[in-house]
Amino acid sequence: MNKKVEIIAEVKTHSPFGWFSNKSWDELFNVANKIGDIISIHTDSRWNGSFELLQKARKLTQKPILAKGIHDNDELIQRAINAGADWVLVVGRIPKIHLDKCMIEPLTLQELKSIPNNLRVVWNSRDLFTGEIKKESFAEARTLYKRWLCQASNIKTINDIEIGADAVLVGTHLLDFAKSLTRFT
Repeated sequence: MNKKVEIIAEVKTHSPFGWFSNKSWDELFNVANKIGDIISIHTDSRWNGSFELLQKARKLTQKPILAKGIHDNDELIQRAINAGADWVLVVGRIPKIHLDKCMIEPLTLQELKSIPNNLRVVWNSRDLFTGEIKKESFAEARTLYKRWLCQASNIKTINDIEIGADAVLVGTHLLDFAKSLTRFT
């Protein structure tokens, strides 16, 4: 890698698709806080998240925090910022407030084409509603979106970082990813 890729380290204890961590939220937070440039905290209960956990995280770190959730209305964006988020993930839509603090996650390449070039975009290789891997690749997303683009899901080690990623969002495989970093630091 020629450029520094930002690490967004996610604190995730389980997913709605059957995955569960054998580590506690606190243990995962400590790893995320150690390796992450940004700490991702779930606000969505389907991922065992909450706004209370976001407030807890804000008290534990000075690093930027991403409120990770669908945030399907602007009131939830404001609630996340009020709870201590520096960034808010918004899935499948462009909000009307705090665009400068939002990361947009399009559901399809067609949606990606309509996102203004001044926004931060997260390309998730997983369909958030089914848990399945998308057919559309990060490389295809990078071709369409030339500005800041984050690669998300299915990142186990630094070897999984795609060319052209400005950032990676690592959750399920946070511990393996952290181990892969120690080999190179």
